Amino acid sequence: MKTSNQNPAQYEWGPFPLGDGRSVLDIRYDEVFKAVFTKDTKESRGALSHLISALIGRIVEVEVVIANEPPVDDLRQRYLRFDVACVTEQGEPVNVEMSFNPKADEPVRLEYYAARLFTGQDMHGEDKDYSDLKKTYQIAILAKENFSLDEELIHNFIYYDPNTRISLGGKTKIITVELIKTKPIVDKPIEEMTKAELWAVYFQYLTDEEKRDKIIEIIKREVGIAMATETLSKITQDQIEYARMTTLLKSKLDYQSGMVNARRSGIKEGREEERQYFLELLNQGLSVDEIKERLRNS
Repeated sequence: MKTSNQNPAQYEWGPFPLGDGRSVLDIRYDEVFKAVFTKDTKESRGALSHLISALIGRIVEVEVVIANEPPVDDLRQRYLRFDVACVTEQGEPVNVEMSFNPKADEPVRLEYYAARLFTGQDMHGEDKDYSDLKKTYQIAILAKENFSLDEELIHNFIYYDPNTRISLGGKTKIITVELIKTKPIVDKPIEEMTKAELWAVYFQYLTDEEKRDKIIEIIKREVGIAMATETLSKITQDQIEYARMTTLLKSKLDYQSGMVNARRSGIKEGREEERQYFLELLNQGLSVDEIKERLRNS
């Protein structure tokens, strides 16, 4: 993948020229993704509705974005990775998140948040029963790592009996999109791509200079992607610079935290080794005074 970004490595999320005087950031980064899809604008809400519709396979309209944390009006606000939580016009909870570098425990993490999303529905009141629970979707867009060993771009995970392959018929679904698997898709004619494939190719190749013409064609063809691009291009240079400083600070704090954890781990291991050595000396029949003398001379 070739980009025209000349920024240092820590600024690798952009901006990148898109043409017509517009620049965009790499939407695969959590901060950028959330800034695009949680703005209180027609374009942002429309883009989110189109994205979810493409991934769950039916048309939905996002009615409200849930304030599971302070809303993001620009990149200067802090974020959690519980990225874009919303509710459709039918009351269905949906969470969409972008992970640039998914962790090894991603499957369990997705299951945990899908369960939280499902059980977070309001069941209070004598007039409600389990049938009032709405379908729930946990959607993870994974940028850099393979989630599964096959070549499928999208997976839909549900509860089922692995022996008889009979579905439980439940209302929770985990959907994964592995952007790394778009390589054999990007060169397909656009008219042969599904809406989900269009979004995946857009996310993966938006900043790729060699695929610029294909991306611009996709933007012109798919209205939801056009809305996302319009929102993305309006993120100001001031916001970009602030976000960069925030990223540098976060990297410093992450490094500092890692060093502290390593030190604490080393101290713990050292104490354990000391305890084992002391027990070994006791087992050898040495007295406490003899052990003290041995430790002083060690």
